Amino acid sequence: MPATDRGVLLFLYGSLLDPKVLARQSGEHGLARRLRPASLAGYARCPLRGTRYPTLVPHPGAMTEGALLRAGPAAFRRLAAYEGAEYRLTPVRPMTPRGPVRARAWIAPRWRAG
Repeated sequence: MPATDRGVLLFLYGSLLDPKVLARQSGEHGLARRLRPASLAGYARCPLRGTRYPTLVPHPGAMTEGALLRAGPAAFRRLAAYEGAEYRLTPVRPMTPRGPVRARAWIAPRWRAG
């Protein structure tokens, strides 16, 4: 896990933006209150082939809206299990109102995008 003492900064863009899904999958109720708006330039949201879940694909000029969340070790492990083997934790540089930050996003390999 690419963690610090403060946890892992994640860029979320799909089902984990739903407070109920985030609470259920992270095991931490109220975690959604820590979400902060962010956008990711150069990526487009598209469906993961054969599922109802999204992934991101590189796409010049695209912008994906999402949120940042700093997840502690226990929440991170649960969220990683939820994301499953289809997704890879990928370094990204989302933009916040204070400027760009280094974060990670779960992104499926491009061939999995539908």
